[in-house]
Amino acid sequence: VQLQASGGGLLRPGGSLKLTCTASRMIFSVFAPKNMGWYRQAPGKERELVAGITSGSSVNYADFVSGRFTISRDNSRKRVYLQMNSLKPEDTAVYYCNTWPPTDNSWGQGTQVTVSS
Repeated sequence: VQLQASGGGLLRPGGSLKLTCTASRMIFSVFAPKNMGWYRQAPGKERELVAGITSGSSVNYADFVSGRFTISRDNSRKRVYLQMNSLKPEDTAVYYCNTWPPTDNSWGQGTQVTVSS
């Protein structure tokens, strides 16, 4: 089941962006119990977990987030969000959503986030 990530863009350091993940092909009763995550892959680097949220909305963040990002979910809309503040050039990457831990056949195209002055 693919998950569509959207909301990326080009912005300057210190800016904010909100990413949206939509599980359009997943029915509510399947989506709601799933733990979900945001991941990213920078050029030349491995894909890494950015943040995860459980079905009960407990959250976990990678150390590099340092309080700058917030993951949330809206089960009624089958969506997961990633609010990113105080963005840095090193946050430049393609951002993906998937289950947490990830499911191989659920990677979508991702959304590009570029932070540059």
